[in-house]
Amino acid sequence: MGALWIAHVTVTDEEAYAKYAALATEAIGAHGGVFIARGGRFVQLEGQARPRNVVARFPSVEAAQTCYNSETYQRALSHARDASERELLIVETTE
Repeated sequence: MGALWIAHVTVTDEEAYAKYAALATEAIGAHGGVFIARGGRFVQLEGQARPRNVVARFPSVEAAQTCYNSETYQRALSHARDASERELLIVETTE
C-alpha cells in the first residue's frame, strides 16, 4: 500500500523555512516521495486552517517513516522547528 505525507503549516520565518524546504525536498525524493500538492489553493471545511498545505505520495508508510527519521530530514527539521507551526501525519492509501 502507498502512503500520503500530509503537512499543514504556518510559516513564521520565511528565510529559515526555505532552508528546511530545500533539505526536506532532497530527503523526500531520496525515499521515493513525490509531491502532489505544495502550497496550492485550498478550502478549509473544518478545524484550524494553515496557509500552507503539502502532500507527498510515498510507496509505503514505512518509506515515509524512514524519510522522516533520516539524517537529511532531521537536519531539515532543525530549520523548521523555530520557523513554523505545523502538523504532519502519514496516512496509508487504499491503492
